[in-house]
Amino acid sequence: MIISVSRRTDIPAFYGDWFINRIKEGFAMYRNPMRLTQVFAVSLHPKDVDAIVFWTKNPKNFLDKLKYLEEYTYYFQFTITPYGKDIEPGIPSKDEVIETFIELSNMIGKKRVIWRYDPIIITDKMDLKYHKEKFEELCEKLSPYTQKCIISYVDFYSKAVDELNRINAKDLAAEELYNLFGAIGSIGKKYNLSVETCAEDVPVEELGLKKAHCVDGELIKELRKEKGFHDNKEYKKDNNQRKACGCVQSIDLGIFNTCKHFCTYCYANFSRNSILKNAKKYDVNSPLLCSRLDLEKDEIRIREKDGSIKLDKEAILKAEANQKELMAQLDFYEYEKISLEENSNNWLIEKIIDYLRKTKQETLL
Repeated sequence: MIISVSRRTDIPAFYGDWFINRIKEGFAMYRNPMRLTQVFAVSLHPKDVDAIVFWTKNPKNFLDKLKYLEEYTYYFQFTITPYGKDIEPGIPSKDEVIETFIELSNMIGKKRVIWRYDPIIITDKMDLKYHKEKFEELCEKLSPYTQKCIISYVDFYSKAVDELNRINAKDLAAEELYNLFGAIGSIGKKYNLSVETCAEDVPVEELGLKKAHCVDGELIKELRKEKGFHDNKEYKKDNNQRKACGCVQSIDLGIFNTCKHFCTYCYANFSRNSILKNAKKYDVNSPLLCSRLDLEKDEIRIREKDGSIKLDKEAILKAEANQKELMAQLDFYEYEKISLEENSNNWLIEKIIDYLRKTKQETLL
């Protein structure tokens, strides 16, 4: 399995301690964003994780935690854009972020640090000329420390459209996007960068550009081979993403409305108040990020490679501390034939049982 950390929030920037605690304990839990009462538990044991893809705009406080990831294959999607505090109020100065980018690249190698110039926003003040100048300035500083730059134009999601209209962002036509990507791509080539577009329908191949695979199965296979794995795994396209998205399947541990960068264009946040409210729920030792388990409403499932296993939590909470009795309560209704002896996740089930008991005790206090 590939673990995404995270499209929905900046875990390296704000919740790095939580993630490393999950690595140490060997599992994490996350909510289905389309059905919030459905909670999945997933193993983070190195044997179960093919790779980890980090998404971040400021991993400075996460760098000292990389020592805990030596057994894992991982790489970073690192966003650096030319915007100021009016658009990205929670991002440190660009000089500081660039220093962090360089430090990270020196630590893990430039193949594993992918620069995202994303999203591109065109306004009257930030026109094509502005972006060409700013992009080249960043290319001069970052190109020695990365091999690839991923670009995309801002999406006018319903959650972000009011803020984008406030800054008079332009919704470009296909021909305008084509010209924009061509101009940016030609600058990137000057600096020997592979420039790729993320989830865009524009025929960028005509411009000599590639379509991005941000969660990149081929890169993951390459990085795994460098670590001594020769499993030749094939990764399927992630059909839960947009049609033009080239990503392969991954499991995202994040939760919406928790990123404290407060970027104007963000699709993952509904409101500042929602973010602050959810951030108060942050517990560095909880399996769930910025969320608490509801023993009455939440359905709990164990995520496996080709499906999931539902736990009968009520029966588990009532059962005696007898492993056979506890295991007998499991509902394997998605599987026609499976035995407990064949289930490699017994250790994870025990972890969840322990968490359920602790949660029940806390609710009784």
